[in-house]
Amino acid sequence: MANHWDAHSSRGEKNASEGLLEILRDQKRGLARGIYSICSANRFVIEACMQQADQNSSPLLIEATCNQVNQYGGYTGMNPRQFVQYVQEIAASRGFPTERIILGGDHLGPGPWQTEDVRGAMEKARQLVHDFVQAGCTKIHLDASMRCADDAPERPLDPQIAAERASELCQVAEAAAVAVKAAERPLYIIGTEVPPPGGSQEKESSLLVTTVEHARQTIELIQSAFQVRGLDSTWERVIGLVVQPGVEYGDDALFEYDRSKARPLSEFIETLPNLVYEAHSTDYQSCRALQQMVEDHFAILKVGPALTFAFREAVFALAMMEQEWLAHRPGVALSRFFEILDEVLSRDPLHYVKYYEGDKSRVAFARKYSFSDRIRYYWNNSEIERALSRLLENLARNPPPLTLISQFLPVQYQNIRTGKIGNHPRQLVWDRIREVAACYSQACSNSYDD
Repeated sequence: MANHWDAHSSRGEKNASEGLLEILRDQKRGLARGIYSICSANRFVIEACMQQADQNSSPLLIEATCNQVNQYGGYTGMNPRQFVQYVQEIAASRGFPTERIILGGDHLGPGPWQTEDVRGAMEKARQLVHDFVQAGCTKIHLDASMRCADDAPERPLDPQIAAERASELCQVAEAAAVAVKAAERPLYIIGTEVPPPGGSQEKESSLLVTTVEHARQTIELIQSAFQVRGLDSTWERVIGLVVQPGVEYGDDALFEYDRSKARPLSEFIETLPNLVYEAHSTDYQSCRALQQMVEDHFAILKVGPALTFAFREAVFALAMMEQEWLAHRPGVALSRFFEILDEVLSRDPLHYVKYYEGDKSRVAFARKYSFSDRIRYYWNNSEIERALSRLLENLARNPPPLTLISQFLPVQYQNIRTGKIGNHPRQLVWDRIREVAACYSQACSNSYDD
């Protein structure tokens, strides 16, 4: 296979994707470099990660999943073009250069429409991919691995069928890029980690890691499907394979990375000159584990819930400070943040009811504090947004004392003391999120120290 990464570089082009390709070239040359992908539409998360990328002078990869953003709005209410405009607007407000932003679509395929027959689901999947590419997204994850309503009931879906559907979606993506005369042709990610290859999750202490045989089969089947559709040259822009390296999180459980179990995968990818691994669900892994993953060629690390979990922690801390600091302050109308949040969650259980089990008190606890972070689906609710705005306004007008910040956000207290941030509620929130982003940044630049 020709080394398309070096060929791309030799043309001297400068664009968003070139930053990604440069990192991956270094990875294939033996350097432990990677990039983390922000899988979140939360404004505070995007702002904080822009701050982190600005500090590191690094490219920033931001992706939307097919459930977050699609032609029908997804749970964010945005279609692909609106999502791109939304990110660009945040960048403009922060003074962050858009040429350093790489935008992508994650798990693009029939996933949101699995209850429909194949014909209808794939028609919508084709439109989904088309819209992402035409909106300007250049990193495209093709994922047609899920069964539709009229597929055979075996699970997982026959890999041959999944490969054929992925190639069909790729053909649509290529045509969309040509139609808009895109300056950057899409870079593709293939494969999936859901469900884990080989069956269900082990319940004891680990997950089933993707086998080399499964990884090889996925590559061979999809490459062959590309060739059948005349996409041989497009295959040269397939840069990554999604596998399960043995990391995951659940309601209150975490599966830690064990590099010894992933060693066969690590050795296998070294034989392929133009591919790295993309690891999903790396949330909540330790800084050291993330560094090991990058060293082991999991060069693209996806993170989402860990960032919104940190956002939630910061907001909850602010709400507790508001209560302690302003509850008896004359003329201050409290945000009633916790009360309003509970009212909204109780009234609209759609995004968590299938994920949390137990009695009412157990579910009420999980929907707020679970690692699964299903609360992230509710931050754009208008009532919650108004309560959060009031909370931030109250603490901006009445900054809490350092003693209270030390109690609820001790790291941010230290950062105020050293002059890294100011005593402002938004800065406190951003800084808490950046604790997570900095861990990924250090791991991807191979700068983490024990």
